[in-house]
Amino acid sequence: MTTESETPAPEPSADEPGADAPGVDAPGADEPGVDEPGVDVTPAALALIAELVEEHGPLMFHQSGGCCDGSAPMCYPRGELRLGARDVRLGTVGEQPFYIGGDQYERWKHTRLTLDVVAGRGAGFSLEAPRGVRFLIRSDLCEPT
Repeated sequence: MTTESETPAPEPSADEPGADAPGVDAPGADEPGVDEPGVDVTPAALALIAELVEEHGPLMFHQSGGCCDGSAPMCYPRGELRLGARDVRLGTVGEQPFYIGGDQYERWKHTRLTLDVVAGRGAGFSLEAPRGVRFLIRSDLCEPT
């Protein structure tokens, strides 16, 4: 017989803030239109995100500074990629969190990123790869205040 004290606490929901990330928020992470580092998204990328959410459930994005496809934005089922304490949440795209590696954030912290999608095969680990498209980052330099 299981008593209340023996029942394990429920796991945090993937929709709860911080449930999948030990990292920190970038300035302006949730403020659209703020002229600070962050992330925007194109209509084409939003449409693909909606399709991927329908198929896979909640998602997460991560932009690392690795070589080859490691420098491309990667899309995973939310919680599949283990985030570190130095990962930075830039904001959300299509209601899905977007993170960047801490070292890469230091290099790009004066840049506003835009998530886009283009034809072509990307990394095999990112959810959009089998569709013959890949996510791509475009960037704009932010003016210092």
